[in-house]
Amino acid sequence: MKIEGLAALVTGGGSGLGEATARELARLGARVAVLDVNLAGAEKVAADICATHGPGAAVACQCDITDSASLAAALEKAAAAHGPARILMNIAGIGSAKRVVAKDGSPAPLEDFAKVVTINLVGTYNASRLFAAACAKLPPLEDGQRGVMMFTASVAAFDGQVGQQAYSASKGGLVGMTLPMARDLAQHGIRVCTVAPGLFATPLMQQLPEAVQASLAASIPFPPRLGKPEEFAQLAAHIVANDHLNGEVIRLDGALRMAPR
Repeated sequence: MKIEGLAALVTGGGSGLGEATARELARLGARVAVLDVNLAGAEKVAADICATHGPGAAVACQCDITDSASLAAALEKAAAAHGPARILMNIAGIGSAKRVVAKDGSPAPLEDFAKVVTINLVGTYNASRLFAAACAKLPPLEDGQRGVMMFTASVAAFDGQVGQQAYSASKGGLVGMTLPMARDLAQHGIRVCTVAPGLFATPLMQQLPEAVQASLAASIPFPPRLGKPEEFAQLAAHIVANDHLNGEVIRLDGALRMAPR
């Protein structure tokens, strides 16, 4: 699918991997809607993109992906600005680390587990179902294709560490949803792929002490450094451009396999 001229939605686009992906799609000629619960972050990214690529290249849309009304309003704003979207990048999500049994012997709060799964898994499905329903109504492009969506999982879906029950379950759910979603939407010409990133130099990671960052980077076989958000964005854009990529989960981790802790 040729990216230039298409409308794209990027959830979590106000920072980190989402920001890098929004910028890369804009660089390749897409009109990008930057969706984020943090409006200030989304507006800054959208403003920077417009300053670089011209007025109208991006629009900021505040939304909570777990709230259908909020998300529908954001998609409506994006469509009004750029027309119907053909690309959806699901990147919004949160992390978590809670042991099942705390040091004091109490069980982990159920609401913490539910929050992570709701945002990472249910929120992604929510955005995907609304996008797919709108995209399925569009006229087909080349080869009968109408659109493409990407999920963002994690290596924790496969190598979850101690305390990552909620995070790993949510990301494992996205991995498990990839193939059935691709099969379901094949009749509409909509492709679905997932990227499972490893350790990346995101703003959250960069808040850690330098010694901790260096130790994490050294655990990656090759290259022995943290991944660059731009590398994630390049893969996301390639998924859009490569029409035969469908129903696939791609690890982007420098051959990293996480230790138990």
